[in-house]
Amino acid sequence: MNKENQDNNWKRMSFKGNKVWAQTDGKNKLVQEKDKVLIKYNLKQDYEYKVKYESLKPEDQAIPAKKKTLKNKDSKSTSNQSIPELEPGADLPENCIRIYTDGASSGNPGPSGIGILLIYGEKRKEISQYIGQGTNNIAELTAIKVALEELKRNDLPVYIFSDSSYSIGLLTKGWKPKKNQTLVFEIRKLLKNFNDISFIKVKGHAGIKENEVADFLATSAIKKGQE
Repeated sequence: MNKENQDNNWKRMSFKGNKVWAQTDGKNKLVQEKDKVLIKYNLKQDYEYKVKYESLKPEDQAIPAKKKTLKNKDSKSTSNQSIPELEPGADLPENCIRIYTDGASSGNPGPSGIGILLIYGEKRKEISQYIGQGTNNIAELTAIKVALEELKRNDLPVYIFSDSSYSIGLLTKGWKPKKNQTLVFEIRKLLKNFNDISFIKVKGHAGIKENEVADFLATSAIKKGQE
């Protein structure tokens, strides 16, 4: 089956307010298996979800992605301080860099590790690093910091996927950190280097392949660090 025919087997729908692609029989009729339908958030992704047929709604019921601004008091210039938080179903440009980050702590606080998966086109890079004693929040933030430091280009759109509400809140909603101030300040400083960078909150352990890879890399780092 060629690419054009494959694309014709999916149609735009809405799922929990997000735009998705739902599998059809090629004639615009949804394919059901035990009252469930396969969906994708992006046609180019290689993972799919099964959702209940009745939970799918027409495309026009999707909620538009909202952009939220980071209020940075550390700098007088706000020209590059708009750090959007996008909905999981947002369409991403083809030339973007996708980063999946995760942090883990055994004990919280305890031995901690970070996992990072960077994707640009067909290129992929994995980072699994033991960071010593820390909390889960420190590990989550450190994963984002290391990922940003790893990037060689700042002219391409960058999308960071994280399941940490704590990290995303600090970096997109202007929350004032009560702890880990130095780490948060360092990340905010790094964010200023990028022309187009956004965060996407994902649900942990929800079957998102790339996020599961980042989780595996983080937990594996702890095991290796304790050997």
